Amino acid sequence: MSDIAVRCKLNPLLSPKDLEPSNPNMVITSLLNPGVFEFNGKIGLLVRVAERSIQKEGVLSIPFYNEEGVIEILDFDLDDPKLNAYDARVITYNGTDYLTTISHLRLFLSIDGINFIESKHPSLFGEGIYECFGIEDCRVSKLEAMYYLTYTMVSTYGVGVGLKTTKDWFNFENKGMIFSPHNKDCAIFEEKINGKFYALHRPSSPELGGNYMWIAESPDGVHWGNHKCIAKTRTGCFDSKRLGAGAAPIKTDKGWLAIYHGANETNRYCLGALLLDLNDPSKLIARSKAPIMEPNASYEHIGFFGNVVFTNGHVVHGDTLKIYYGASDEFVCLAHFSIDEILKTLI
Repeated sequence: MSDIAVRCKLNPLLSPKDLEPSNPNMVITSLLNPGVFEFNGKIGLLVRVAERSIQKEGVLSIPFYNEEGVIEILDFDLDDPKLNAYDARVITYNGTDYLTTISHLRLFLSIDGINFIESKHPSLFGEGIYECFGIEDCRVSKLEAMYYLTYTMVSTYGVGVGLKTTKDWFNFENKGMIFSPHNKDCAIFEEKINGKFYALHRPSSPELGGNYMWIAESPDGVHWGNHKCIAKTRTGCFDSKRLGAGAAPIKTDKGWLAIYHGANETNRYCLGALLLDLNDPSKLIARSKAPIMEPNASYEHIGFFGNVVFTNGHVVHGDTLKIYYGASDEFVCLAHFSIDEILKTLI
């Protein structure tokens, strides 16, 4: 049985029209998959907000963050032969790639988990040379009183994983890049195992290997090693081209349940699940044969980049798993699952 998601009838919960841009020179193009956490009795969403600069006739304007985290804009003449605007998302000028949008992370809070209000807590923006094209796709894990924020750092140097920590969502400690390019989709387990931190992550190799899911361990949550590949792409399946971790794995009596995204050759993104050994999470016990969720709703088909359901955040209340996800790379949505029902689909 495929697609066991129960979608919220009020989807989408958040759309670009619901927000104001971070800068008067910018326009919001997309809201994407949020990191999710519980804080002071509320559910928080750390939403990825993608923005582009306002365009002028005859010019292609590209935004970036300078080393102080302030937006600057580069203008390229559309007739310049050094410009290659071959892609709506990435352009090349004189051999250097630039993103047409940059992302930051904005915090929303809700009492009921459905109606979200933008928080007075600070937004997080790209800072420094390794985040000049912004920060994306944050996962939030809580261990004891500390929140660990793993996110994608994007720059001309490539795509890596950054880490920030906080206890109050006002004050953040920046730990820098913990997985170097090319790497993303990092989710830290919310419990130490045999005294060690564990994290899922996805290194990528376009020439050899593939976009597979890996696991690593750490003594302190910052320095990582003993990397092992735990799940690969599968020919003819929904995850034939790439796969990557969602949020922190969920501890069950059968093992660690990890929700993940999988995409095929047509870039159709679905959600699947896998089960890892409780004492040694590098051991794969079972995995989805079919997706537990696929793009079926209209808002999952049509948007900035259609046919996409993508998550990196959830909350667990008993057997109920509330997954907050990005639909069509434009909207923030909610779906409910039964953890027991997910486990029964794994083989």
